Amino acid sequence: MKNKSYSPGKIALEAVMVILSLLFLYPLFLTLINSLKSFSEVMTDVIALPKHLAFDNYSYVWKFINYPKLFLNNLVITVIGLAGIVLVSSIAAYKLARTKSRLSGFIYILCIMPMLIPFQSIMLTVLQLAKNLGLSESTWGLGLLYWGFGAPLAVFIYHGFVKGIPREIDESATMDGASGFRLFFSVIFPLLKSVTTTIIIIDVMWIWNDFLLPLLMVNGSPDTKTLTLAAYTFVGQYTSDWQYAMTAMVMAVLPSIIVFIFLQKYIVKGVVAGAVKG
Repeated sequence: MKNKSYSPGKIALEAVMVILSLLFLYPLFLTLINSLKSFSEVMTDVIALPKHLAFDNYSYVWKFINYPKLFLNNLVITVIGLAGIVLVSSIAAYKLARTKSRLSGFIYILCIMPMLIPFQSIMLTVLQLAKNLGLSESTWGLGLLYWGFGAPLAVFIYHGFVKGIPREIDESATMDGASGFRLFFSVIFPLLKSVTTTIIIIDVMWIWNDFLLPLLMVNGSPDTKTLTLAAYTFVGQYTSDWQYAMTAMVMAVLPSIIVFIFLQKYIVKGVVAGAVKG
């Protein structure tokens, strides 16, 4: 009897996936090994393994960029951004999914349309608007801006998931005296746990590692910089400390990688659930 679990097609597919995974991981591997080299070793051969492990690179970068302060900046920005994206998007998606009208459908299209607009085409306008509103050069202001950029995708995912929740649940809760925000937060929002976890993981990876928007918004003051911007400080016009830049980059992305490793199973689960129920 032929064992379908080891068919040639499946073996070939897995081999291709392994090769692609290695290709994607290779730049990260290069970053890691170069963060453990001296400047001369980096300049001599980027691909070679370090002859002597320079762990002092990490202690130097930790002190030079004031890592605890920048870590706190990243944390504040990410928490504010996530809180707004989850709260605003889940409520909006629930209301739009439960309201059956042409206006509701039109508003839903408007909500998700920004996903199609490249950030580079509007970044100068956003920067000017942020300055006029007093949001520039502040971590909380940057966190608020992520609400607008992260909400379209979150609304799209939430909307598909909410449509799969039976309306009878709403009706039963209403008969028991729950309505409005109480109905949403007590009954509906707990049912969105899996898809909320997916959105949180996706946005943590995005907000924590974002470079362009923080560069425009909070790069003017050392007190408001983020970890990714700190890595950029080691790259200059005339000379660059590549070993420190690689070290700072590893220290910047490591927290988000840890979050992804522990919660990665929820990404596919949440996205697939939203797609199927939508």
